[in-house]
Amino acid sequence: MTVGIVMLVHTALDRAAQTARHWSRGGCPVVIHVDKMVPKDQYDRLVKSLSDLPDVLFSRRHRCEWGTWGLVAASQDASELMLERFDKVRHVYLSSGSCLPLRPVHELRHYLRERPRTDFIESATTADVPWTVGGLDQERFTLHFPFSWRKNRYLFDKFVELQRTLRFKRRIPEGIVPHMGSQWWCLTRQTLSAILQDPARPHHDAYFRRVWIPDESYFQSLVRLYSTQIESRSLTLSKFDFQGKPHIFYDDHLQLLRRSDCFVARKIWPHADRLYQAFLADPDRALSRQEPSPGKIDRIFAKAVERRTRGRSGLFMQSRFPNMGWENGMTAGKYSVFHGFAELFQDFGPWLSRATGAQVHGHLFGPVRAEFAGGQTVINGALSDNAKLRDANPKAFLTNLLWNTRGERQCFQYGPRDNPKINWHMARDPNAQISVISGAWAVPLFKSNANFAELRAEAARLQKIESKMLDELRSPDVKARVRVWTMAEFIEAPMEPLQMLIDEIGQKAQRRLAEAPRLEDLSGFGQFLQNLKNQGMHPYLMGDFPVDPVPQNGQTPARKPYLIKK
Repeated sequence: MTVGIVMLVHTALDRAAQTARHWSRGGCPVVIHVDKMVPKDQYDRLVKSLSDLPDVLFSRRHRCEWGTWGLVAASQDASELMLERFDKVRHVYLSSGSCLPLRPVHELRHYLRERPRTDFIESATTADVPWTVGGLDQERFTLHFPFSWRKNRYLFDKFVELQRTLRFKRRIPEGIVPHMGSQWWCLTRQTLSAILQDPARPHHDAYFRRVWIPDESYFQSLVRLYSTQIESRSLTLSKFDFQGKPHIFYDDHLQLLRRSDCFVARKIWPHADRLYQAFLADPDRALSRQEPSPGKIDRIFAKAVERRTRGRSGLFMQSRFPNMGWENGMTAGKYSVFHGFAELFQDFGPWLSRATGAQVHGHLFGPVRAEFAGGQTVINGALSDNAKLRDANPKAFLTNLLWNTRGERQCFQYGPRDNPKINWHMARDPNAQISVISGAWAVPLFKSNANFAELRAEAARLQKIESKMLDELRSPDVKARVRVWTMAEFIEAPMEPLQMLIDEIGQKAQRRLAEAPRLEDLSGFGQFLQNLKNQGMHPYLMGDFPVDPVPQNGQTPARKPYLIKK
């Protein structure tokens, strides 16, 4: 008893010839089908290069396009030639020109000799198949598909849509239950000949000719009519990504392929010289008798798929950048945003840096420039402080900053004068800790020396912007850690929230604050707000301030809570 190898070849003909010689040396006859789209001169050279091997034949050529009937017709003709010319063949193994034997040929022959009645073919109903990609499961068996999915995608989709609208359904032939599975099978002579010599074959072929991707359903469905013993698995290691495209194996996958204990693997990169030398150079390697176990490497492929689709937190890449929800963490690490603190406290940035050890920036999204810590103009990752460059894509600017400063907590100021486009992005980021003292933008206006009419207009503008920002921060879709205080309630008892914020940053061991940031002089601030009201502008975001605060021992009631009790 021996095993016959059917090879479907369309590219890398030199590698296909090398593999065919390997099978032939191992005592396996080979029938090769070469895609009709391959130029005749290349085909002739391949035939001539193997003409010295009497057990290597070539079948009638078909035009083979992905997802079309040509692949099934090629498999049928090559299999018929195999069964006709080689009487000793008891199993027929379907492979491709990009397949590579991973174990000595005599191991495969021995393995199949012990299982003379077993058909190895992945065969599962559409309800049990988790790998279909493209939205067509049962419909691929009940609709017509006269157009190529790859070459005429528009007509393909429109014709499917038309059939759905008309509620058209093809009738599945009686006795056939549609099954799907890998194209690469190994069938016994009895089962394969029964499929190919069945009197009902013309009806079966006519039906499956209009099925979408028939090479993954023709033999997989008909084998259920004739086989007495099916193992629903392929002996060929074939891995696919989340888009349904096959993984390609390169030289650095050598040890991975060895661990699988599979007999054959696809797809092999044609220039993977190390793989071809390792697996084809020594046909007499020791018999391992290990059961093929692609599951041994499933974990590695699952990790590769996860890395491709989800990636590393905060690192955007081409495979997931266009897809919302695929960020796997919008940013690379936690960061703190302080809204209104720098306006209310003197030298808040240096104080925060001393208290936490974090890198504290100014207004990163300020109107003039990105105020990097220490007055830097360029920071990690070659990020410039240029406002135009930053505002071309503020989301990418923040993402890059946090990615290139991984391991160091970043803190920065933000307010209604800054670029508002980044606010919603930060609000949706679970890594963001956003602390807001609403209305604090009024303190710089209060301390300025501008005309009051200008101050009123600017106050109205800033309040409108901050109100919209707060609405975004209060959205039910917010994932950031958001805290909002009015200016009036914050200055009544500031130490508790400041201590809480410092503890959350956690760069240093938790301890009680030894010093508080120095509050701006707010004498007359209440009257300033009242003047705005008198001019028709209602400053409601600050909370309630007394109009005429009464001095007590040289300090206003607004500043009294900042005294540290010993």
